[in-house]
Amino acid sequence: MSIKFKPSASLAAALTLTLGFAFAPVAQAAGADARAISVKNAWVRWLPNNLPAAGYATLVNASDKPVDLVDISSADYGDAMLHQTVSNGSSQKMVMVDKLTVPAHGQVAISPGGYHVMLENAKHKVAPGDTVHLTLKFSDGETLDTPFAVKSPAQTN
Repeated sequence: MSIKFKPSASLAAALTLTLGFAFAPVAQAAGADARAISVKNAWVRWLPNNLPAAGYATLVNASDKPVDLVDISSADYGDAMLHQTVSNGSSQKMVMVDKLTVPAHGQVAISPGGYHVMLENAKHKVAPGDTVHLTLKFSDGETLDTPFAVKSPAQTN
């Protein structure tokens, strides 16, 4: 003898309501975890012989307020500092920068010839093809542990 199950309309409604409540916290958590700042195209230009490396990325701000990048650190390097290349007529120099403002609903490029992250004193051997991590801290309290792809100079031209 076989028994056929035919759900009633009230049972279907109860299941729909129960499942809706069960998954509501997941949807709320996903929305609450939305970050104001994201990082795109993060990479490091590697140089041989333990020479300092330079990190680059694009910072994107999805919030309604400007946010400042205020600190950079790395478990892979002893020193990570934000610098800007400044032109003085026919010469250029690097100047250390305390913060970098990412405009509301905008982005800022940390790119060759402009802002860059100076990376010195690698704590282990770093080579093209590796991934290093930089921790970016922002004025709104947000902290991002960001992977940076390590590239040789030939890969960056």
